[in-house]
Amino acid sequence: MSSPHEHLIVALDVSTASEATKIVQSIGESAGFYKVGKQLFTAVGPEIVRDLVVSGKRVFLDLKFHDIPNTVAAAVYSASGLGVSMMTVHAAGGSKMLKAAVEAAASATRPPLILAVTVLTSFTDQDVQEIGFSGKTTDNVLRLASLGQAAGCGGVVSSVAEVKALRQLLGTGFAIVTPGIRPAGSAAGDQARIATPSAAIAAGASHIVVGRPITGAKNPAQAAQEIVSEIDSALNHQQTPELASR
Repeated sequence: MSSPHEHLIVALDVSTASEATKIVQSIGESAGFYKVGKQLFTAVGPEIVRDLVVSGKRVFLDLKFHDIPNTVAAAVYSASGLGVSMMTVHAAGGSKMLKAAVEAAASATRPPLILAVTVLTSFTDQDVQEIGFSGKTTDNVLRLASLGQAAGCGGVVSSVAEVKALRQLLGTGFAIVTPGIRPAGSAAGDQARIATPSAAIAAGASHIVVGRPITGAKNPAQAAQEIVSEIDSALNHQQTPELASR
């Protein structure tokens, strides 16, 4: 990735196609990717994805597939037909499910990057233990990330708190996408493990996902550009090992 805007994924967490289109038109090329998640996809369906792809935008489809291997494989293959660049599956689905997702993506005309979701950024150690996982959050993130890499996934999703350890574990050339990004002074909202854009990039993230601080701003285009500038500054001061390999 040669340009700082390619590290930015803007989350279109809105409920109508018109809202999403307005945000995209405002931000334009300041973001490398636009995320379509459960809220927008459920409200308006796959047509919004097709429209974004046709308009030349790269789409990160964040539906976090988690089901039996055959079902996930079928869903991944169908989603690949929309022309998305990246999509998520839950690493907790296990190696058989992850391998099925990777194989389904590879068989598509335009194979997307499969990202294994580790532990949601809203989780704390207490939440992880509540659902029966042993160890701390970081332990589980690293274990699930290793599972995803072994299954052939092209990257993982985690909070910035685990990025440095993940980069050391997974090596270079592997995508690490970090939600829970908040510029200095922004509210944490429902995120438990957050960081600033520059901190995420410096730690080794390949992409950052930013939603409300941009889409909820009075001027989304300006908010996006400020984050891109922060990314640029972080890259100039400390180029990450993952980026250096590209």
